Amino acid sequence: MQLPLVAPAPLVTTHGTAFRDLFENRCQFAHFAHDRTGLMVLENKSRATIARGVLGCVLESADKTNLSRFFAEADWEPGPLNGRRVRYLLAQTRAQRRPKQASVLVLDDTLCEHGGRLFEHGGRLFEHGDRHYNHGAGPYPLAHHPVTSFYVSGAVRFPLDLRLYRRYEEVTPWEGETYVATPFPERAIPTTKKERTRLHKEGDPVLLQDATFLALHPQCATKIDLGLIDLGLELIEAAIRHKVPFGVLLFDGWYLSEELVRVAERRRKAWISILQKNRNLETASFVLKDAAGAPVPLAGPHIAVSDLVPLIPPRAYRELTVGAQTYWCMTLVVRVPALGQVRLVISFAHADLSGTYVVLVTNQREWRAQRIIATSRQRWPTETFDQDGKGHLGLDTYRLCSAEAMAKPWCLVFVAYSFLPLACRPPPLAPRTVPVRTIGEACRQQAAALLQTLLRYAHDRLLGGVTIEDVVATLFAKHQGLVAT
Repeated sequence: MQLPLVAPAPLVTTHGTAFRDLFENRCQFAHFAHDRTGLMVLENKSRATIARGVLGCVLESADKTNLSRFFAEADWEPGPLNGRRVRYLLAQTRAQRRPKQASVLVLDDTLCEHGGRLFEHGGRLFEHGDRHYNHGAGPYPLAHHPVTSFYVSGAVRFPLDLRLYRRYEEVTPWEGETYVATPFPERAIPTTKKERTRLHKEGDPVLLQDATFLALHPQCATKIDLGLIDLGLELIEAAIRHKVPFGVLLFDGWYLSEELVRVAERRRKAWISILQKNRNLETASFVLKDAAGAPVPLAGPHIAVSDLVPLIPPRAYRELTVGAQTYWCMTLVVRVPALGQVRLVISFAHADLSGTYVVLVTNQREWRAQRIIATSRQRWPTETFDQDGKGHLGLDTYRLCSAEAMAKPWCLVFVAYSFLPLACRPPPLAPRTVPVRTIGEACRQQAAALLQTLLRYAHDRLLGGVTIEDVVATLFAKHQGLVAT
């Protein structure tokens, strides 16, 4: 049975007051503080457990229904709260951050899976629930697909914004009297993904010129191209509006596109991505030499990365050590269609060049391979954020049906995650570039402090003459249905 908690976590008490004016009344702010505490220290992150374990000992008539209304009906908005959070963190971490040009913005995505039971009837129970490709585990689970931006500046690491990715099929009305059918009255609406994609390319320019279509909803102009790249562009612009100081963009190959690259360069940002192995390189833009130093003839104007790598002689690779990891790399400047002139780093993990390899691409053509790899490794905190967000803070435990309501628990998870790194940062003058403790250790530290508060609460009441039976009844009333005397 979960021990009751009689106060907010120390981190929430210290930093939560900066958000007080964003809530209409004392009860809403108390829900905010105690929900953050529950996510940090309770093993079960469900709203019912938080209501029993935290709110039951702090607020009168606090129960799961009150907490649900806090998310579904209370008139606080996640946008202003998130903006305040980012400004607060930038102010709190000024002494620990690295210079702007050494700080990075990472674009990443994850899946919040809840099981098929909660996505019955094609996702109607959870709005925008759908089947999404799982990069690591294979098949297409039923899930939500949030796309996030994450800030890394030395030991300072925190999420910035979140956008919900929706599959193209979900946001495009295909059947019956729909706008997709209107421009092509003689065409049957296809049923396969490949055929629909072909029709999308034909129909999108026509749809975007239809005034009635655009008037349906403020987002209609972007609905039919609501892909990862578009969300990535939104997140970049949001980070700039937040005045987040970063000089480098890091993102996976899914986001690599002419549109995103152009925005990055217009904003004078360096960028590094993974280049997918089926991408073409312009053969006229580089010279490849064999082991004897003779040029290798390349047929055609383009060659795929996967076809080029087997032609590179082993002596072209150099051993590089970055941190504790050793790589065998070669680098060259090439032209990639739609991306322009870029630098590639082809990297193997083994000296014999066996196994798989990774190709990094950047617009910083003068950077050496070691700097490119070291900078790209700063994507790793986003992986730990996904793990910690789900494992320690309940990023995927929400049970709210509407997309509007779902934005609130996601926002509050970002708040909780942002408080914890403030307990992990090194002292202001320390030269460390990594946090001094993990998020899990910070959560356990908060739990230990709350246990001390609980013991002190019980001790003081026993000294005041309250019987041990009444103390237990008060503390565990929400668990056992007991009524305090």
